[in-house]
Order: sequence, then structure tokens, then C-alpha cells
Amino acid sequence: MGPFSISGAQLRQTECMTSLKDTLKSDLTAAIKAGDNMLKSTLRLAIAAVMNAEVAGSEAVELSDDQVLKILQAETKKRLESAEIYTQAGRTEAAAQESAEAEILSRYLPAAMSDDELLVIVTEEVAAAVAAGNEGAKAMGLVVKAVRARAGSSADGAKIAALVKSALG
Repeated sequence: MGPFSISGAQLRQTECMTSLKDTLKSDLTAAIKAGDNMLKSTLRLAIAAVMNAEVAGSEAVELSDDQVLKILQAETKKRLESAEIYTQAGRTEAAAQESAEAEILSRYLPAAMSDDELLVIVTEEVAAAVAAGNEGAKAMGLVVKAVRARAGSSADGAKIAALVKSALG
């Protein structure tokens, strides 16, 4: 080990200073050593998705934690949708696999905002839009954008849109 390298144990101790991608990689190493095939394959898929996104543009870039988080959210959503489709098709084994992968990926996501908390934000933003003279369907985009800014990555976009649509009437 060189003078600037960090061992796995030290990496775990300073995890708050590491990136989400580094956390995924260190957890993959631990899963390989532990022989956890489900965790290993899921983390490999997640890391591959992150690496594909890094090289997707005209030049390679290093993604921020927020960008990695969005990729993990998309991958989790894909797994949940696949599990639902497999369940409808009667393929319970494949559905269980996809659900297990979604559960693993969700460990790396922030806690989801409750419906009540989200409804409070939606109500406040709708009131602000109405006060500014925006009502009905034309206010939808403004309110959704404001709610997303306040809720961050802890709320599902489809859920936000549905709540805003029902609040605006």
C-alpha cells in the first residue's frame, strides 16, 4: 500500500467522505469476499449503469452523488416495474429476483418522503401559485417544478404530478 492509499476498513470508517460510487464499489468487494451472489450481481449492474452514464456523452465525466443517486433510482424503478410485469405473467421466480434487486438498490437511496409530507408541500405550492395568479392546468408545470425543488430526490415524480393534478382540480 502506498502512502496515499486507503484500506477497506479505513474506507468504511470515512464513508461520509466517500462518493456513492465508491461506496458501491467497496460494498461490491465485500459482497465478493462474502460470497453473496445476489448482492454481487446487483451491485455490478448498478456500477455498470453508472459507468455507462459516465461515458455516454461526447466525453467521459465523473458523476456527482446526485447524478449517481438518480441512476440508482431509475434502476430501482426498472426492477420494480419488471417485478410487476413478471408477476402478471405468472413468473414468480423472476419477479422475486427483480424485487430482491430493487430492495438491495433501495438501501442506497434516501428515505422516501411520506404522502402526508408531500401533500403539505403540494398544498403550500398550489396556494403560492394561486396567489401569484396561476390557476388550473397552466399552473401545473410551475407547481410540479416547485414541489420537486422542495422535495428533492425523496419523492417520486409520478406521485408529485398526481397530487398536484388533484390539488389543482
